[in-house]
Amino acid sequence: MRITLNIVGSLLVLAGATWFLQGINVLPGSFMTGQIRWAVYGGIAVAAGIGLLLKANRSPKDKGKG
Repeated sequence: MRITLNIVGSLLVLAGATWFLQGINVLPGSFMTGQIRWAVYGGIAVAAGIGLLLKANRSPKDKGKG
């Protein structure tokens, strides 16, 4: 399960970063280029990916807290 969460989290961060950069018109060449909506979607995907990575890599003694 930990490996799966790491893979999915990493893919979300990479895809989200790409969407964000296309949305703010840094990466050209797509229908997403210059569309603020894709920058928002990308930011959400990056945040979700980081959340998954943090969840997957918590140490066992941290899991009992909070």
